[in-house]
Amino acid sequence: MVKNNENLKNSQLKIQKEHEEKQKKADETLHKLVNDIDEYPNDYRTYYDLGAFLVELHNFTQAEELIMKALGLFADKNKKAKAVLTYGLGNVYYAAGEFDKSIEQFNSLSSSDMKADAYIMLAQSYMSKKDYKKAVVFALTAQGFRKQDPDVNYLLGSSLMALGNFSEAAQFLDNTLHAQPKNGKANFDRGIVAMVLEEDFDYYFENAKKYDKKYFDNGQKRLADIEKFVQAKQGKK
Repeated sequence: MVKNNENLKNSQLKIQKEHEEKQKKADETLHKLVNDIDEYPNDYRTYYDLGAFLVELHNFTQAEELIMKALGLFADKNKKAKAVLTYGLGNVYYAAGEFDKSIEQFNSLSSSDMKADAYIMLAQSYMSKKDYKKAVVFALTAQGFRKQDPDVNYLLGSSLMALGNFSEAAQFLDNTLHAQPKNGKANFDRGIVAMVLEEDFDYYFENAKKYDKKYFDNGQKRLADIEKFVQAKQGKK
């Protein structure tokens, strides 16, 4: 019992130390990014970088205020700055779960140099809103710019899965796995598609568990639902 208590205490101390080190590193990064703005006040990228880091820290209100301030400083002077900062603001809203606001920002970039990135984020925003038809439209548009991008192909595959278009989803997920064979999420989703299409699926689930166990574990309810669907389908034959 004493040994168990000692092990528990050591484990807690280790976790606390790791947390303190992580916090220290975050504080150092934050300090550097703030100094960059002070040192280069006319460089819009310093505002974008700090805003992106604040999003990582889940400080969405501060990130929004910073990017809005930067847009006020640079939007009328620099077309590129306006596009980058607008994209950054869209990311703030997307990360905060305010998808209607993120869509508004990304839509405004449809004629800019960042339109391919904007289309990807529009697809992801609509996916998050469960508007899968619009997600497919924007993912296909993005794919027109980046046919071999595994992230775009995965986004397309996921959207098509949600619409029940499993044969088409398989093609895009296969493209993703061709480029990223160790992509756990893509392996898991391809396994689900294989189940529905009555293909061999063990290989995909083994890889999913190996490369992204958290996603695999979280997907067990989906897996159970698909198994019931497949069983019902087979029972009707």
